[in-house]
Amino acid sequence: MYIFLDESGNFTKHNHEEYFVIGSFTVSNQKATAKAFKAWINSKFPKKMRKQGEIKWSATGIADKLRIHTVKYISNMDVRIRYGFLSINNIPSKYRRKGKLDSGILYANIIAETLGTYLPTDEKEIYIFCDQRSLKDMSKSEFESHITGKLLPLCSAETMIQVHMIDSTSNTNIQIADWISGAIFRYLEEGKDGGEYFKILKNNFLDKGREFFAE
Repeated sequence: MYIFLDESGNFTKHNHEEYFVIGSFTVSNQKATAKAFKAWINSKFPKKMRKQGEIKWSATGIADKLRIHTVKYISNMDVRIRYGFLSINNIPSKYRRKGKLDSGILYANIIAETLGTYLPTDEKEIYIFCDQRSLKDMSKSEFESHITGKLLPLCSAETMIQVHMIDSTSNTNIQIADWISGAIFRYLEEGKDGGEYFKILKNNFLDKGREFFAE
């Protein structure tokens, strides 16, 4: 099993936004989705954008119509989506020390809980790829070990799990996860065309989104 994930939003107030979203998907043929998404970008996006290492959901200069068509294209690929989200107003006090947010362990824990929704499974090999980011008080290797340690108890003794935090410019499927999380984020924030994005992706959801720290 291959699982790809990325996030949208911030843990602190930014432009009046209130949510943080983890978007993830699993796919039967990860090479096929990567190839298809690259082909879509190269054929549908403005030429000046195609030369970029990646085109993020949040990129400016993308027409609304193209953004909707891109989400539709993703939904027509064999992607099976799970996602988690939280209202930044509901982050528990245990993640704060002396008024500062322990964002590293918070991020690691909600990633682990989102991934945990894929388990249990009969799969014996699970490969997880997420976008590289700087984490407070947690190194890349510590993050990868933390996620592995959280997931292994949910698996059989024969299951092998590998977690990789890598630069999204080197992995097209993480870029797809960025678009998925961005679309869901837009829906939760009640932004432009948010309802349309959610409607497009709805049939790809394996389950309803997991809300963390719900009141």
